[in-house]
Formats: sequence, structure tokens, C-alpha cells
Amino acid sequence: MQTIRSLLVVIEPELMESLALERAKYIARTTKAHLHLLICDKKHEHADLLSVLEAKLADEAFNVTSEQAWHESRHATILQVQQAKGCGLVIKQHVPDNPLKKVLLTPEDWKLLRYCPCPVLLVKTHRDWEHGVVLAAVDVGNNDPEHMALHSSIVDHGFRIASLAHAQLHVISAHPAPTLAMVDEVYPMDTQLQASYRAECQVFQQRCEVEDDRLHIEEGPADMVIPRVAKSLGAVVTVMGTVARTGLSGALIGNTAEVVIDKLDSDILVLKPDDMIEHLEELAAKR
Repeated sequence: MQTIRSLLVVIEPELMESLALERAKYIARTTKAHLHLLICDKKHEHADLLSVLEAKLADEAFNVTSEQAWHESRHATILQVQQAKGCGLVIKQHVPDNPLKKVLLTPEDWKLLRYCPCPVLLVKTHRDWEHGVVLAAVDVGNNDPEHMALHSSIVDHGFRIASLAHAQLHVISAHPAPTLAMVDEVYPMDTQLQASYRAECQVFQQRCEVEDDRLHIEEGPADMVIPRVAKSLGAVVTVMGTVARTGLSGALIGNTAEVVIDKLDSDILVLKPDDMIEHLEELAAKR
């Protein structure tokens, strides 16, 4: 995160306060990154607000610019500006979606996570990151090259945030419970399955230099395990990856990162595999 030179901060005038802006200021103080403020507005009615915010931030010695823009939808607007300005991180406040509306329509924040080429930080709480716990969520069971690279990126970003905030990094990996087919003489209950998974975790530990007491291996669905462990540790930010699933499978199943947004009591940083980033950048360039 220290290498990010420009932060795109989504300002939402309808909110009483901007948690996204406060988190962006915290990051920019350490990284010296440029702040680009964006209001997604068809009518361009918030010039005065942006002028006030710019002046205040400039007085606080931040390097800042701003704009109002609109391209088809809120998430599309954010993507257009992110690409045009070359921002390396999008910071947006997350407000829980209405459950009924979420069934009928794909939430804007889900679309942002699916299509944004750069990392997205969804801010949910006022809590200070300083001296807190950073939780990196990985799926060690997926050990193909793409997922291994994504896991390394997740842990690396976790280490960077922990360094920035003088925090502790913990890693969580959920593994599935054994199916009935596995409960036989070959797999007496789940002992051998757990042993196999833990062996994979040891390889991952050595590669990513994660200490024993900072690695948590839990059985169960990731969308249940991650929020539970995050709450027990009091995590201030959770770092996750997404394969940006779209189409019917995405609508019916959902990515883990999307499913846990409203379950987590922490901020959420979402990353993507390198090849997915390249693909999304190509799509964004065609818009």
C-alpha cells in the first residue's frame, strides 16, 4: 500500500460524514499519496462542497484534486475516473443494502468489486487501524498458480497495512467439512482431511512467513468462518481476494467477498488476480 501514488475517494453527500475520506487521509498521511475526490452526480450540484473539502485538505497539507462526474451508473462512473486518473486504490464507504433489494438487484458495491481493476477498500467503521488486527483471508485449498499468486498478494497487502498501522497481521483459511462420501475407511471421519489441509497450510506458512500463532485454520464455509474469526480477533480491516465472478453463476452463488460485506464488522480490502486485473483494464478501456 505504501507504493500507491493516488487514491480515488468516493464522496457521498447524502451521508452525514465520510468514513471513506477519513480513512483516505489516514493512509495518505503515511504514504504521501495524492487524494482525488469524486462525487458521482448527474446534475453536478456539489461544486461548493468539493471546493470546501479541497480547501480544508490543502490546509492540512494534503495533495488533492476533485471532480463531479457521471457515466451510466455509480460503479461505472468510479471505474471511468479510476482509469482516467490512474488511481491505485478506490476508497468508498459501504452502507448495508436492503435485503429485499439485494435479492432483486445486484448491489452497486458488488459491481464495483467485480469490475474495478485496482484494489477496493470498503470502509465500514470509525475504528482506528492503529495498533489493531489486520486479518488476511486466503483459501489454501486452492493451490493452482493463479490462487497461490493471489494468496501471496493478499498476505503481502496485509503485511503492508500492518506495517502502516503498527498492527498485527493474522491469517485465516477455512476448509470444507468432509462429505458423507469421505467418512469411510479411507477417511476415518475428518482427521486425515484436516491433516492434509494443515500440511498444505504449513507450505503456505513457510512461503509467506506467517507465524504459527497468527495462522487460524477453521472448518466450515468461508462466508461464515471469516466474519466469526474477524469478530473474535477484533479485526479492524480484512483483506480478501475475489475472482470477480459475473453472469448467472455470480448472481446465484456470489463471491465470498461480496457475501461477507454485510457480515463483517471491519473495513474490507478486496484484491484480484493479475490476469483478471489485465482483463478488467481492457474492458474499462472500451467503455
